[in-house]
Amino acid sequence: MNSVLAPEQNSTREIPLSPVQQSRPVFPFTAIVGQEEMKLALLLNVIDPKIGGVMIMGDRGTGKSTTIRALADLLPEIEIVADDPFNSDPHDQELMSDEVRQRASNQETLPITRRKVMMVDLPLGATEDRVCGTIDIEKALSEGVKAFEPGLLAKANRGILYVDEVNLLDDHLVDVLLDSAASGWNTVEREGISIRHPARFVLVGSGNPEEGELRPQLLDRFGMHAEIRTVKEPDLRVKIVEERSTFDSNPKAFLQRSQTEQEAIQQRLVQARERLSSVNIDYELRVQISQVCSELDVDGLRGDIVTNRAAKALAAFEGRTEVTVEDIQQVVTLCLRHRLRKDPLESIDSGYKVQKVFCRVFGLAEPEA
Repeated sequence: MNSVLAPEQNSTREIPLSPVQQSRPVFPFTAIVGQEEMKLALLLNVIDPKIGGVMIMGDRGTGKSTTIRALADLLPEIEIVADDPFNSDPHDQELMSDEVRQRASNQETLPITRRKVMMVDLPLGATEDRVCGTIDIEKALSEGVKAFEPGLLAKANRGILYVDEVNLLDDHLVDVLLDSAASGWNTVEREGISIRHPARFVLVGSGNPEEGELRPQLLDRFGMHAEIRTVKEPDLRVKIVEERSTFDSNPKAFLQRSQTEQEAIQQRLVQARERLSSVNIDYELRVQISQVCSELDVDGLRGDIVTNRAAKALAAFEGRTEVTVEDIQQVVTLCLRHRLRKDPLESIDSGYKVQKVFCRVFGLAEPEA
């Protein structure tokens, strides 16, 4: 199966925690209260990484980093080529580095091991060399070998690349990340020497809108856009605080209590990936999705493509092979709200605007303002 995070077909077995995970417990994904929009966007990108990543904008202290780490910990282990720095898939040539592909074509036996899906944190001050990797020109010229020092994109291959405060990152670096995420490859060129390696990852960016917005051209290239707010209901706030306190006081007991739920959602993800290729979306529904994008004056066709992909991924996650109107309604705001042209004089919420047009096109009752 050609998936960024594709597990083995038989993934129902219990996955033991590694020593590192045992010493550094991760708050379980299923125990995160609220923020359903963010959780849904992340799950759909894991099911179909071609959706193109997710941008999460919201207040500080709303659990963005906690949720993303919890998702990475939830995912099944993947098989990799043991001596390869790019996490190459031993069974899929599309997910192999050039060197591993050459070894495979020479009928070499590839050493295989299993590991948890990588979640790579991109530090704000990272340089392009740190992200993309560097070529040792001196060694290349003197010894005639391509001496390459892999960067963070190599480490993130077949995993999750998380960029906190992405709106504060240099635009050129954001461009590099988005190009690699879209093409699935990272190419480094120095002094006429070129090296490339697979870089297929789920790109997750987060930021606080008070600290500045991303340029529309860059924002448009994120597949989905989730907005999260600080929880206002006192009862829910108390529940969140109590859950976190319980976890901090005895992580092992808390994880054991959540294990059944964690395994259940993990299995749903595995089955959704396997089912995704057989999910169908009716032609009429596709036409209506494009009509919504047209009426919202969305530039380009990314909005149409991402909405179709996200609706299929949701249907697969729900255990179905046919996309429904409800599936589309659930994902359309996530896929389109950041693609609308900004009018500084307009006070209407972009998510409400998307839902209003969606309901009119699909013949549903319009949402209340």
